[in-house]
Amino acid sequence: MNRHGHFDALARLLHWGMAVLVMAMLFVGVGMVASLALRPMLIELHRPLGIAILLLALVRLYHRWRSPPPPLPADLPRPQALAAKASHWLLYALMLAMPLLGWSMLSAGGYPVPMVGALRLPALVPHDPTLYAWLRGAHGVLGYALFALVLMHLAAALYHAWVRRDGVFDAMARSGRPRSMPSNETVAEPTPRLQD
Repeated sequence: MNRHGHFDALARLLHWGMAVLVMAMLFVGVGMVASLALRPMLIELHRPLGIAILLLALVRLYHRWRSPPPPLPADLPRPQALAAKASHWLLYALMLAMPLLGWSMLSAGGYPVPMVGALRLPALVPHDPTLYAWLRGAHGVLGYALFALVLMHLAAALYHAWVRRDGVFDAMARSGRPRSMPSNETVAEPTPRLQD
């Protein structure tokens, strides 16, 4: 459960694990466009990374439903609170849409979608060159959108950590109660010693 203004261990593990995977995927995507020599190797890495992100995004959504995140600080301006919620849901939407678009794109192009060993994913859509071209364009555009959104998310995290210092970053970065949030526990006053 997400209690006392911080995320639980599973939420933190999923967040930071997916952050690494998404960043790796973005750099793999850039490498696929920039280097013809590395392209075949990067494509082999791109597919399982995309499916891993898709599956983990579903796990995160389920966990978020079972253990809602801690509330944002009460003094956070309303436009910033709305932007935070909207950007999180947009991140989830893109983490689901990008792998599904890539999988559908390969299916429409008539390409197999091998994973590991003999495991292959079934086609999501029928072979259709026109649909393939459209999905490829959409996959590229949304890739840039995801990259921009990740940069905005990182900037917002640093803003909360270094400027506002309101415990939002600590809630995901550390276990236990964020340092800036007050505790409900009372500290016992030391018992005065009697003078001899």
